[in-house]
Amino acid sequence: MDLGSVPLPPGGFTIGKKFAFEAGHRLPGLLPDHKCARQHGHSYEVEVILTAPTLEEPGFVTDFGALAPFKEFLGTELDHRNLHEVLPFEPTSERLAQFLAGWFIQNLQPAVNGRLVAVLVRETTSSWARFDVEAQ
Repeated sequence: MDLGSVPLPPGGFTIGKKFAFEAGHRLPGLLPDHKCARQHGHSYEVEVILTAPTLEEPGFVTDFGALAPFKEFLGTELDHRNLHEVLPFEPTSERLAQFLAGWFIQNLQPAVNGRLVAVLVRETTSSWARFDVEAQ
């Protein structure tokens, strides 16, 4: 088979990159007997999802290495911290995903090819929250 004869369909490209950090929190807005009202911790996993209609050389939506400042931010500001002490909101996964999307757009989006589509925050292997960024 001549691999050069395979037609390339039109469409867009999407990539994702996962990051991890450890942190504790509590949700004081819950009833006192709710388990999440008490201090507890998670091994958070955060995924950023980017899209682009075309690729930059050598064929990337964006170089995964260009996302290193996001990893650095997580490690410096959130890793091994009590999130309710460092964030200006009650640190649910939903709000954390929205906040991280905002940080990414403000601090990293101008420097990378591709547009942030969503941020997914996973607290456990079975529970996650995703914030979808509206196209601008």
